Amino acid sequence: MSFLIPQFKDIIDILIIGFLIYQALLLIKKTGNYVILYGFLFIIVVYLAAFILKLEMVFGFLNAIKSLWIVVLVIIFQPELRQLFSRIHISPDLMQQQKSNVIRDFNSSLIDAISAMSFRRIGALIVLARKKKLNEFINAGEQIDSVLSLRLILSIFNTKSVLHDGAIIIKDGRIKAAKVVLPLSANPQYKLKFGTRHLAAIGISEVTDALAIVVSEQTGRVSVASNGIIQTDVAFEELMQIVTDATK
Repeated sequence: MSFLIPQFKDIIDILIIGFLIYQALLLIKKTGNYVILYGFLFIIVVYLAAFILKLEMVFGFLNAIKSLWIVVLVIIFQPELRQLFSRIHISPDLMQQQKSNVIRDFNSSLIDAISAMSFRRIGALIVLARKKKLNEFINAGEQIDSVLSLRLILSIFNTKSVLHDGAIIIKDGRIKAAKVVLPLSANPQYKLKFGTRHLAAIGISEVTDALAIVVSEQTGRVSVASNGIIQTDVAFEELMQIVTDATK
């Protein structure tokens, strides 16, 4: 009959089971899903403790209903899970629309800045990075890493700014660096015709796939360099199309 005499471990086992039942009754009376979640977390802790301490009754009881834990959690938190997945799931059409809106805003701000500098005859050199990374040039300049805006571009190329001399590099809608020194083109066809700013625009387009936009300080005219070739007197409607194609 000695097996009927509970040992100390059995007493702990029984007390824990009683405590779990008592806590379950309290949770039923309360409202609020997070309270229930805390209860589930507590059960998991007890389950692990019972396994480590070899509390057979507690472990057997929790192990028997283990398969129901996940089902119960899903049922209880169904509204929260539905809301979470609705936030995560974005249709491809919506993602494309959002991307198009961002690109359109970026292009508009850039064209507005170039137009304003052209009207005021403020010299500027703007490099749009494409697939090829321009880290070598970015690291050599004054790193900014700021969202592109009309005011920021005008501030950088203001003749009173310490950053106005040199180029700015733009990548993924952000101004990565200013006061960037670019390689000058050695093409004899251009050396006798253009100044330093235009030669730098051509030079960077010769060694990378970047698009370089120049605003002339003397005339206010806009030029675009790509693949080692420069196009002068670019109209703003044409410039918008060029920039749009480059940022797709």
